[in-house]
Amino acid sequence: MLLRHIRYLLAVAEHRNFTRAAEALHVSQPTLSQQIKQLEESLGAPLLDRTGRRISLTDAGQAYVRYARLALQDLQAGTRAIHDVQDLRRGHLRLAMTPTFTAYLIGPLLARFNALYPGITLSIEELTQDRIEAALGEDLLDIGIGFTGEHGVEIDCEALFVEELSLVVSASHPERNQRAWLEQPLVLLNTGFATRRYIDDYCHRQGVKPQIAMEANSISAIIEIVRSTPLATILPRALAEAQAGLRAVAIEPALPQRTAALLSRKGAYRSAACAAFVALIKA
Repeated sequence: MLLRHIRYLLAVAEHRNFTRAAEALHVSQPTLSQQIKQLEESLGAPLLDRTGRRISLTDAGQAYVRYARLALQDLQAGTRAIHDVQDLRRGHLRLAMTPTFTAYLIGPLLARFNALYPGITLSIEELTQDRIEAALGEDLLDIGIGFTGEHGVEIDCEALFVEELSLVVSASHPERNQRAWLEQPLVLLNTGFATRRYIDDYCHRQGVKPQIAMEANSISAIIEIVRSTPLATILPRALAEAQAGLRAVAIEPALPQRTAALLSRKGAYRSAACAAFVALIKA
C-alpha cells in the first residue's frame, strides 16, 4: 500500500465519481481505477460500491476512510515538521479568528509578529467560531482565536483575556440617560454571529426589545454606519477605543463579558511559527 492509494481513495470518496476524482488528481481514469483496485486487493475487502449511478462507500470503505483521513492529516503534519525551521527564518502559519478581533486585536498583533519574524508567511481567515473549530479538526488551520464555552471534543481551548461588550456611538453623539441608551436605534451584527447572541440574551434578561434599524454581516460596515449616523451598536469596548470617531458608553446593568481564547486541535503538531505566535499573543 502506498500513500497515493490513500489519496486516490479519499478523492473518489469526496467526488463520488471516478471521472471527477481523476480530473482533480490530474491522472487518467483507468489509472485511478487500477490503483483503487490494488488497494482493495491489499486490504481484502471492497471499499467502493460501483453498482449505482454514483460511487458510494461500502461499510468497509466508510470505516477505512475515517482512519485514512486521520492518517493523512498526521502525515501532512509530519511533512510540516520536517520543513519547520526552528530559528524562525522561514515557515508558515495558518490563522483564523472570529470577526470582532479583526477590528482591534489582529492588526497590532500581526504587525509585531511580522516585525519579529519577517520570514514567516501567514494565511489569515475571518470565520465564525463553529467554522474555525471545523477547520482545526480537519487540519486546515494551525490556531484559532475565539471564545471559551462549549467546544467539540477534539478542540483544546486556552483562555487569553476578558473582553467587555459595550454600547458604541459616534464621538459626536449627544449624551443620554443610561436607560435611554437601550431605547436607541441600533445597527447590529446579524444572528449568525456569536456577539449577536450575547446581545439578544442580554436584552431578553433585561426585558428590553431593541430597536434594530439595520443588521449587517460586516464589522467594518457597522463601524462606518455608526460614525456617520445617529445609530448605535453593541461591540467590544476595546474596539471603540481602537477606532477613531467612536466612543464606548457605559450602561446599567453592564453588558456581558466573555473570555477570548486560543483554539487548537488536540494533539496537533505545533510548529515553531505557531509556538512563536502563541507566545506573542500571551505576552
